Amino acid sequence: MYTPPPFKPDRAASLAFAQARGFGLACAWDGNKPVASSLPFYLTSANDGTPRAAFHVARQNPLAKLANGTTSWLLAVTGADAYVSPDWYVSPDQVPTWLYQAVHLTGPVRAMSDDELAEQIERLSARFEDRLLPKKPWLSSKMTAGRLEAMKKAIVGLEMTVEEIEGSFKLNQHKSDADYSALAHALASQPDADALAIATLMREARPLAFAADAVQDNQTTAPERSV
Repeated sequence: MYTPPPFKPDRAASLAFAQARGFGLACAWDGNKPVASSLPFYLTSANDGTPRAAFHVARQNPLAKLANGTTSWLLAVTGADAYVSPDWYVSPDQVPTWLYQAVHLTGPVRAMSDDELAEQIERLSARFEDRLLPKKPWLSSKMTAGRLEAMKKAIVGLEMTVEEIEGSFKLNQHKSDADYSALAHALASQPDADALAIATLMREARPLAFAADAVQDNQTTAPERSV
């Protein structure tokens, strides 16, 4: 992944982003062409701290046959993204661009055992069911034993040993405070949910760029003093 220094997150931030997203594009090479599938995953770590990504695919998915434990795969994880118009900057001579967050995890992938797959199914569903609280979580025990076993036989559990972590959080960190805040305001006014998400991330990443907004808000809302 090409990442200019201003946009490069540290290892911890990249892993946290991937874990929070929990959905990515798994890509492998079959000897003639790339093969890819979009899928949910979760991260764990080995005893030595090496990250691991756990997921599964349909048994008929071509990826299932490529998990030989030695060949490297790519797991690409992306978040919100938004187009930027040059007209939104304060400074002249700007060009169109695109802001986004993305993390690439690379490493060999192996097939899981049946017992590992059973645990992976439970952990994966539990992770995403937790996002729906206070809804009572779905459990595989709600399925009949025969149906559950049939579903397990139709999929293959996979685990990536993450050897390389690359990230790019392009939020225009290299721009001046004036351009940075003007762009965030413009994005926040767009109807697109991703544009709003990027604007929020920009505020969180560089709050001092919006200090003037806070001062103006205080002046606007401050009560008049009687004389």
